[in-house]
Amino acid sequence: MPDIGEIVPGFAPEGDLESTLIRQPDLIKGLQWGRPRKAHPEGAVGNHVGDLLLEIDRSGETGERRALLRVVALVHDSFKYAVVPWLPRTGENHHAMRARRFMERFTGDERILATIELHDRPYAVWRRTRRRPRAAGRRLDAVLARIPDHALFLRFVEIDAASEAKNPEPIRSLREQMRERRLLSA
Repeated sequence: MPDIGEIVPGFAPEGDLESTLIRQPDLIKGLQWGRPRKAHPEGAVGNHVGDLLLEIDRSGETGERRALLRVVALVHDSFKYAVVPWLPRTGENHHAMRARRFMERFTGDERILATIELHDRPYAVWRRTRRRPRAAGRRLDAVLARIPDHALFLRFVEIDAASEAKNPEPIRSLREQMRERRLLSA
């Protein structure tokens, strides 16, 4: 089995769940997948995950929230390799749904599962906002209705979008929309 510290730079498991996850061959395969591309100039998913874990460390997150963010970071993009390229990248063939299905084998915590599954949806909704603002608002409402921990979800989406290669506007928009819907405390 490959050294996880080489696949995810600087990674050392924290807790039993992380220790179990990093022994899963399908997760390891996903962490090794990828090459530099527009939104991910760092290349392999494991490099991206390493960046997110550093950001979680820098942010000062502690306790249960830190543990949840780390698990989501480890799994969220790790099933891009499993997407069937000639089929639409929706539903069960979307990388985030494949990651959720993987994670369901290890936890029933909907905070983790929903955040993994829906982490890219706010960006997709934001892209549609200019063309069809009302429809985009309804789509965002549907996404937000499925999220049991809005603060955790927003924090992960912020961390995932912290890369210089990503546009910060979708995150500002999501935060504003969530405040308007009174889903976040001041």
